[in-house]
Amino acid sequence: MTAQRSVEEHIDHVTRLLAPLTAEPDLESVPLAEAAGRVAAADVRSEVDLPLFRNSQMDGFAVRAADVAHVPVALEVTGDVPAGHEVPLVLAAGTAIRIMTGAPVPNGADAIVPVEDTELVLGRDDDLAGAVVEIRRPRRRGEFVRERGSDLHRGEVLVRAGTRLAPRHLAALAAAGVTSVDVRARLRVAVLTTGSELATPGESVRFGQVFDANGVALAALAEEAGAVVSLRASSDDDPEAFARVFDAAVAASDLVVTSGGISKGAYEVVREVLLPRGAEVTTVAMQPGGPQATAVVDGVPVLCFPGNPVSTQVSFAVFLRAPLREAAGLPELPLRRLRLTESVHSVPGKRQFLRGRVGVDGVAAVSGPSSHLVAAMANADVLIDLPADAEAVEAGADVTVWTL
Repeated sequence: MTAQRSVEEHIDHVTRLLAPLTAEPDLESVPLAEAAGRVAAADVRSEVDLPLFRNSQMDGFAVRAADVAHVPVALEVTGDVPAGHEVPLVLAAGTAIRIMTGAPVPNGADAIVPVEDTELVLGRDDDLAGAVVEIRRPRRRGEFVRERGSDLHRGEVLVRAGTRLAPRHLAALAAAGVTSVDVRARLRVAVLTTGSELATPGESVRFGQVFDANGVALAALAEEAGAVVSLRASSDDDPEAFARVFDAAVAASDLVVTSGGISKGAYEVVREVLLPRGAEVTTVAMQPGGPQATAVVDGVPVLCFPGNPVSTQVSFAVFLRAPLREAAGLPELPLRRLRLTESVHSVPGKRQFLRGRVGVDGVAAVSGPSSHLVAAMANADVLIDLPADAEAVEAGADVTVWTL
């Protein structure tokens, strides 16, 4: 067990440990249907104009603006253009062509009159042959006409490198006919939880057991930070059982994250198995999250967090989230300074990460500091970062907060 570290020292240690994972990202091409949430590895330029052709913004009638400058005016209807029409029409002066939204604008037309500003009188056979439309409102040249390339020209950037692809980005790519996109490969993270007391949510629990919250939390946190969970498993406190699960995780992953089993007491299975493999177990001067351990096994970095649910989540936020986001190409979540709305107390000598909630006037602590208060953690949206030398911080003071 090494000497106690500061939070900054352990952040530096973890950053160095994970440097190979963040140095040069691997790239892969994925179908557009599988690209949601992925990070674009390069600028994607459009190979077409958007819109692809000159089309109508409204259901109505394509006209020459000069022919409807003075209204009301009656124009002969000489054609009909539905969406998807393949044969370009030509509009003669003094006539109109009925047109639907998205349909190609006939050559010669320079305005669209919406259908609500017209009255159509059909011909003898109750169809467009011989029909006349009365135009009740004038339209200027270009009104309700979508010009080719008015959204984006061929060769311009559709999506910038580093963009986390949301549905709106996928829609733009699809509209340009893109079928696949180059993205950053996601780090494969294995999540291992330990403890004979753990039960899977949904199972019946015996007296003395608890539901495994950490497996769910760590997997979700890793995916939120841009990684993919390659393996998620739990182990009891039997060293041989944990070693088997751990070896499978190392073989399947770029990074292994564990929770529990690293404190100073008995039945600390992670410490027992990994110390002979070169693990470094330490204590960080923080609360919650003091016990920490790291290792590199078969070239795969391993981060070991304490097992209390809040300690696990705080440890991830402080030590692992930033490197994972960097590897994924996601922007760093900046620390903020907010006004404390209620006084708080702290244990001197340890940097406190209190759960907090942001309001219109600043930030207030949520519940107490204990590391088992997982429901209170759910009601928080930030961590309030109190210096190790602070015994009390009065309302009105500015404090640093970490986004959850």
